[in-house]
Formats: sequence, C-alpha cells, structure tokens
Amino acid sequence: MPGPLSGFRVIDMTTVVMGPLATQILGDYGAEVIKVEPPEGDVMRRAGPARHPDMGPLYLALNRNKRSIVLDVKKPAGRATLLRLAVRADALVHNVRPASMERLGLGYAAVAAARPDIVYASLVGYGQAGPYARKPAYDDLIQGASGLAALLARTGGGEPHYVPALIADRIVGVTAAHAVIAALLHRERTGEGQAIEVPMFETLAELVLGDHLGGRAFEPSAGPAGYGRLLAANRRPYRTQDGYICALLYTDRQWQAFFTACGRAKRYDDDPKLNDAALRARHYDEAYAAVAEILATRSTGEWLALFEANDIPAMPLNDLDGLIDDPHLAAAGFFRMVEHPSEGRIRLMNPPARFSRTQPGIRAAPPRLGVDGADVLAETGFTADEIARLQADGVLGPPPEAD
Repeated sequence: MPGPLSGFRVIDMTTVVMGPLATQILGDYGAEVIKVEPPEGDVMRRAGPARHPDMGPLYLALNRNKRSIVLDVKKPAGRATLLRLAVRADALVHNVRPASMERLGLGYAAVAAARPDIVYASLVGYGQAGPYARKPAYDDLIQGASGLAALLARTGGGEPHYVPALIADRIVGVTAAHAVIAALLHRERTGEGQAIEVPMFETLAELVLGDHLGGRAFEPSAGPAGYGRLLAANRRPYRTQDGYICALLYTDRQWQAFFTACGRAKRYDDDPKLNDAALRARHYDEAYAAVAEILATRSTGEWLALFEANDIPAMPLNDLDGLIDDPHLAAAGFFRMVEHPSEGRIRLMNPPARFSRTQPGIRAAPPRLGVDGADVLAETGFTADEIARLQADGVLGPPPEAD
C-alpha cells in the first residue's frame, strides 16, 4: 500500500536528530528521501553502541525509509551535482546554518533557480529575524532558553535540569515535517514553491508557554505565569508499597470515587480542598499529597485493580526495558524486527498513525553510508562516465565495502 506522500522526492541535507526525524516522517508517509551526507557521514551514525562503524542506534532510529548518497558539496562539482538532484526533487530540507548554505551556493534562491516550485525548508536554532539568529543551538541550550529546565527545578525542588530526552529536537522535527507537508499541499493547489523556516527556540517557547502563559496571557497581566496543576511538586508518579504508579484524579467524579473506593469517603466529604474543584485547583499540591499518602499503603497491583474497577485513569510506571517489553505495544504492532543487510536483526518502530487507505510503513532499513549514491545519480540522468569521474575526484563517496 503506497503512503500518502508516494511520488514525492525529498533531498535530505540534515544531520543529528531534528532534521533526520522530520525527513524520516516524510519517508514513512511514502516520500522518496535522498539522504545527502558529507564524506564523514551524519554524526549520529557514531552515537551509542554499534555492531559496525557508522551504524549506531540513534542513527538507526532516525533514518529508515531513506537512500544514502555521500556528496562533498564544498567542491564546485558537488554543488552542481546537488542542484541537478534538486531539479527532480519536490522538497529540500536542511539544518545547516543559513549563512553556510548561502556560502555554499545552496541558499533558497540558488536552489529555486534550478527548481522554481521547490519547497525549501530550513531548520534553524532561532528565527533569523531576531538577535539570536547566528547563535549555535543544541537541544540542551533550547531546553534552558525556553524555560523548560527552570520548570523542572520548580517541580523537583532542586537545581534546574534537562529532560533526559532530546525533546526540543524531536518537537521541532515533527513541526518541520508537517510544515513541509502543508507547503507541498499549497504547491499542489497553486503550483507555487516557497521557503520555510522552522526555528527551535520559538517552537519550544510555544510548547512551554502554551501551558504556562497563565495570567500573562492578558495585558495588563491578570496574574503570574504558570499553570498550578502542572507545577505542583506532588504531581509525579506515586510511591506504592512495592514500586510506583501513575494515576490522575481529574474530574470530581474521579476524586470522589477514589476516596470512596479506598474507604476514606469522610475525608473527602470533610475537606473542601479535595471536594471543591475551584478550591482544589488552588491547592493541587496539598490534594496530590493526600493521594500520595494513601497510595503508599497498598501494592501497585492492588491499586491498578481498584482504579480499573472504578474507571479512574492509571498506568504502571515503565522503565526503558519495561517500555520496550510493554504488552500493548507488542499487540499493537509498534515494533518491527527487520533483517538489515549489515547489522543483522534490528528493532525499528512502526509509524504510530493508522491510515485506512494509505498506511505509512517501513519500506527500507536505515542505509549504510553512501550505499545508494551511484544508483541515485544514474536515476537522475548522470552517465556512467560522469559518476566515475565524480568518484575519482572525491566528490561522490564510494559505496560501502561488501558485508
């Protein structure tokens, strides 16, 4: 079954996480994605344990459904080759600094001269109209600048710290993917290509402030920034007799059902900080502390059964191995075991979305460095002599050694 973007071709000049995630999503949706790598390859190829060089787990998780070509675009012939590829492409996505792309002769104007209706997406650290435009940007820096690290200090009662996941990169990657899709839809309707800029800082600022503008949504301010429920120190997995549980009492019915089911209905009835929704909202930390005190008295299994019987939202707390082995993910077909030509049996994650007619899926395992270079150029119209010359001049990387 072809994906919804079947027939579109994307030139992927991204590295690390946010860009490769964006283009992987496009590939999952059926687009042909040509991953253009520098001679040293995407730096994420070397992150984490690996069976073979340049095939680490982060790279494997971000580059399925792509073809790899090694191209030295710093050389004039490499730039010319990239522009010839662009003639047959629908979109080009990069996370190189815009000034560097201009110096390479691969800015929007140059690429649009080769393909006027191309969608040209620049994934940047900061919006190019602001004073931070030329600053370097990494996930940790954006977590700090966006206020996320400081929020974790408020809720954890300690020093600021980062979310132990590349949350900024991944949110921006998802945002960039749907921005490219929207621009392609516009092109299909009008024939017009365009340049897109997707900044990390602004994207994470929107994510954080969407929850925490609080009183500062109004001018003049109607109160402090911040959403009290999310900032409550006791909003966290609850300790039980034998572990932890994740539970959320949200509606009045759920609060009453919990205290009634565990034999503490009188406590609920007598305490307006529990039974009055408006007052509870001003004292979430105390309300959650009362729940925490009760949950510490029984095992996780007992609480899960009680919550299930009373239709109260709850889940067990997974660690990383528990998540990988989660029975729901297994039943839903979340993982797919793939036989990779060099890495053997590897675990990939199927696209979570489900389409009734054009289901996204895994059509190809993450490619070895440069494995598709000659084929991609031949399909684009390069002759065998041209390909051989580019390889001899060090412009086109040779294919990887045989397994």
